[in-house]
Amino acid sequence: MTEAHILVVDDDARLRALLSRYLAEQGFRVTTAGHAAEAREQMRFMQPDLLVLDVMMPGETGLSLTNSLRAQRADLPILLLTARGAPEDRIAGFEAGADDYLGKPFEPYELVLRLRAMLRRVVPPLPAEPAGPVPLGALVFDVERAELSGPDGVVHLTGGEAALLQALARKPGEVLSRDWIVETLGMDESGERAIDVQVTRLRRKIEIDPREPRFLHTVRGRGYVLKPGV
Repeated sequence: MTEAHILVVDDDARLRALLSRYLAEQGFRVTTAGHAAEAREQMRFMQPDLLVLDVMMPGETGLSLTNSLRAQRADLPILLLTARGAPEDRIAGFEAGADDYLGKPFEPYELVLRLRAMLRRVVPPLPAEPAGPVPLGALVFDVERAELSGPDGVVHLTGGEAALLQALARKPGEVLSRDWIVETLGMDESGERAIDVQVTRLRRKIEIDPREPRFLHTVRGRGYVLKPGV
């Protein structure tokens, strides 16, 4: 079966060659670019299913490119690669719009596992009864399509944001633990930190005042709960 098309962007030619060969052996279709400008040119003519992006590159950084791409393709899964693995660096990556973050050096097979988990989260396999639209004030979330819309049209969500909101919306009013969310969305052990960041970003999109959430609540020591309403 043909797997996803991965665009690898890294200024290290040796690493690009290694990843291109290894990912192809794992069944992926791979395109590479040596810097952000080349990646932008590549994406004028093709639409990758997932982006593997180095943070520290000459010229435009991976964080800047991630921010920019989010305005064009909110649903494009992005994994950042970096030698800087401090918590604040990871948070900066998630804040920029990345869906996952992997520190260098890394095992190539770990990258493959993360890529496959990210691709599953684009349309998460959540077995449940069909759910109707979920009202969130002036916005409405279509659970089956994982689409948020309002008076001004569709509100762009990243793949991770859409997957998280879909998981919460399938169980409205029920407190969901971080462990349950991580397992349901197929995330790795670093997923809890990613969930916290994604919740913060979701609140900016669905709440009138993200500091005083009306719909997406934190239940201290237990997890998160979505409380729909008009």
